[in-house]
Amino acid sequence: MLPAKAYVFIGLNAVRTVSIIALLLVFSSSILVMVDDIEAVNAFVDGGSNSSSTINSDYIQNSTVPNQPAGVFWAVLNRLLIIAQTVVLILSELGWPAGFFDYYFPVLGSDFGLGALGVMQCLIGASVLSHFVKVFPLVSGFFLFSIGCLNMLIGLIFRERAKSTRSILSFRDRADDMLSSLDKTKETPFSKYRMDRDAEMGVGVKEPDTAHART
Repeated sequence: MLPAKAYVFIGLNAVRTVSIIALLLVFSSSILVMVDDIEAVNAFVDGGSNSSSTINSDYIQNSTVPNQPAGVFWAVLNRLLIIAQTVVLILSELGWPAGFFDYYFPVLGSDFGLGALGVMQCLIGASVLSHFVKVFPLVSGFFLFSIGCLNMLIGLIFRERAKSTRSILSFRDRADDMLSSLDKTKETPFSKYRMDRDAEMGVGVKEPDTAHART
């Protein structure tokens, strides 16, 4: 049976994997929404703008673009910012480049927990869900918002220790230290028998190979 720290390590890394998947889904869905918006705007410019119902509507038909001055610019900029944020958060979850985040974005670095990451994920999810979108962006937005809430909860529980606890390198170092300490303290019946036999033969405990060579 694995120790409790191993289960915590596996659980935190499972959450990290799901978090990366959610960010990738939002990344891809944002690209699809942006493409649909551009196609809807082109259709609006080509012939739909002559319709009085289209002019009086708040949004361009079949898009998330508001029917107002510079609405296309702000809609596309919003999607580009979401895409950029998801890329940054994915790199933060992967822990690369760690020095860049520690220096320029400390809240996403190794010295901070998962609370800030969860807040950013919730903000992105809320931004996606604040518009009428299709099924794929809708599901990915809900998914990312849920993972963001989970990361905030983990951040409250583990605080700044969350990233060091789930780190593969630090866990491997802790496992090596644990195994080495067990090797030093563990004494099997066979090893005890050899030590007692070598002591009876007048050979030092540190020279078991010499004793067997003489026999």
